[in-house]
Amino acid sequence: MLRNKEIQFFLVALIAITLLATIATFSLLSGQAATVVFLTSNLLIACSLFFTKWRYREIEKLSGYLRKISSGDYSLDVRDNYEGELSILKSDIYKVTLMLSEHHSLLQQDKVKLTNAISDISHQLKTPLTSMMVMSDLLGDTKLDEAKREEFTNNIRVQLERIEWLVSSLLKLSKIDAGTVPFKKDPIFVSELVEQAIQPVLVPMDIKQQTLNVTGDKEGSFIGDFNWTTEAIINILKNCVEHTQDGGEISISFTENALFTELILSDNGKGISKEDLPYIFKRFYKGKNAGEDSVGIGLAMAHSIIKSQHGDIEVKSEIGKGTTFIIKFYKQVI
Repeated sequence: MLRNKEIQFFLVALIAITLLATIATFSLLSGQAATVVFLTSNLLIACSLFFTKWRYREIEKLSGYLRKISSGDYSLDVRDNYEGELSILKSDIYKVTLMLSEHHSLLQQDKVKLTNAISDISHQLKTPLTSMMVMSDLLGDTKLDEAKREEFTNNIRVQLERIEWLVSSLLKLSKIDAGTVPFKKDPIFVSELVEQAIQPVLVPMDIKQQTLNVTGDKEGSFIGDFNWTTEAIINILKNCVEHTQDGGEISISFTENALFTELILSDNGKGISKEDLPYIFKRFYKGKNAGEDSVGIGLAMAHSIIKSQHGDIEVKSEIGKGTTFIIKFYKQVI
């Protein structure tokens, strides 16, 4: 403690005051009075030093606590039940410790998400890359006939398109999961949203001769991001088209009330088994009725987009009768 300059100055000042007071008392009063002043002053100096030493010891404990925090130990608790500036400082340090602990947990979660995303992308790219390597080796055969050469070239182009879609989708999904996508909060008319979303599926529906029914209030709207929500609806519609037989029917209806805006997308396709229903929004999950080309990203992305905009999505399905997706965008988040 005595190595601190402020304590040295403080001690020198106290001793000087004591000597001056003792001399003044001796000169003005008597020797006995001077002795009393001298003893009293020394007692006060001793008390001051004792109290200062206690405070410095407490500060030293806090310094040790902060060093442990900087090394990653967030389990200590320095709070006490006393009043005073020192106790307030302990409480403030404890609050900062909790905040650092939460940030540390979030960073760990982000690392796990990043690792999983890289692992997922690598796993999904492995199959098409292997296929393309095999076909490129076959294309190197000078004896290969023209029909086979054209077939392999077409297959490589299909695999490249698949890789491009995979990488693009997984990067979007990773950004949404990481919370780095700035979702807009614009008023969206549901009729315009549906009109935009059905465009990419009109050709596949025409090929399968499926019927599309759209009903709803043209004035129905909600607050959200038009482009991202369109992508979510497209992914759900693609799933409906894929799992509905030729000549089937797909319906879209939307309503608005005081609490939420609701979209219902349904089909009369193959349906989803009860075992698969709890997992269909999980990334890379393939149900029993999934197609061979299915990756399991579309519904996971739709789920993430809707949830990120404080919406809700649920699915009801029955084997052989079809599937219904119910999406709600609430007016106010509680």
